[in-house]
Amino acid sequence: MANIKFFGNIQGAGSSSDGQEILHSTGSGVGFYGSTFGISVPIASYQDTTYVTNSDGTAQGSQLSNCKYPASATGVSVQGSASTLLTRLPNYQTPLNVRFSHESAVMVQNCKLRIFDRNDITNHASGVLTYVYESRHPSDQGSVDDLSMHGSSSAGGQWTAYDGTGSVSDMVLTDSPGISGTNTSTSDAESTDSTLKWVTRGGTTHTSTRHDWFLALSASPTTIGSKTNYGLYFTCEYL
Repeated sequence: MANIKFFGNIQGAGSSSDGQEILHSTGSGVGFYGSTFGISVPIASYQDTTYVTNSDGTAQGSQLSNCKYPASATGVSVQGSASTLLTRLPNYQTPLNVRFSHESAVMVQNCKLRIFDRNDITNHASGVLTYVYESRHPSDQGSVDDLSMHGSSSAGGQWTAYDGTGSVSDMVLTDSPGISGTNTSTSDAESTDSTLKWVTRGGTTHTSTRHDWFLALSASPTTIGSKTNYGLYFTCEYL
């Protein structure tokens, strides 16, 4: 049986434990705030804290790593730190882990994400600008860029913007990333093993009972008020 689950990514570097599961069927979600939980983010600014919360953002859950858009298409500020390159953002420092699992080992392909209004995936989220980046860096932050096997939307080391203009397009993520996102292709040399900590090099044909994607998210309101017409949609094929 195939399953897709969402986790608030709170496990930290080197931990094999899961984060806090986000159960959309019961109204659970991710919320973006100012200096702490419940503090609003000013219009045209970006969040300073990220939490697991309920559907309307009023119940405080686990605090997540905050990945803030720093007015740079290729940079990210983590937990208020100085901006660093997105390509050097470790998986464990992202706030969201999307996980596909199956009882038998399978490949996954056509992996896609959208930010939408929680009602219709062809509609933009209401009153909010969102930036998304898929991290492919299983190791600690360092001076080496991420794995070369990367979904096309993040392959250039830049955020994907959902800014409310044009049609809602898919963000294309990595095919068959493997457990903890540690599968890559032969284009990553053996010498990077100790730096990037990849485990397999099966490329897009890699099979596993589990595949993980790690996402940095940053949000900025374009109007005042809580943003509840706001969701993340994920889909993939398996074989």
